[in-house]
Amino acid sequence: MGLVRIIQMASNHIFRIMFVNQGKVYEVYARKVSHGSLLGFVEIEELVFGERTGVVLDPGEERVKTEFAGVKRSFLPVQAVLRIDEVRKQGVSKIVALEGGNVTAFPAPMFSPPVGDAGPKK
Repeated sequence: MGLVRIIQMASNHIFRIMFVNQGKVYEVYARKVSHGSLLGFVEIEELVFGERTGVVLDPGEERVKTEFAGVKRSFLPVQAVLRIDEVRKQGVSKIVALEGGNVTAFPAPMFSPPVGDAGPKK
């Protein structure tokens, strides 16, 4: 009984990912988040959107859902990721304009060659 409960709990993880893209802050929910196989990228899979249980639709979430329609997996640059939280309940995905204040992008480039390195030595 205990093992079954652990497996069920593991499959119920939901992550809230906030990232910057083209001057906007995206907030999406996904079941899987990892460092990915590409250096410098965060991989998100199995995006989760609210169910359409009634006539009322959230236009913000519909916009995000339309933008990510058909996407199996997304790779986000590490510099674009603002925050990743594991949450108990799924919220509403949204896109908001990036405004000044306490959100600052990481300096780029993230990886640079050492000063005075002219390439491989022979």
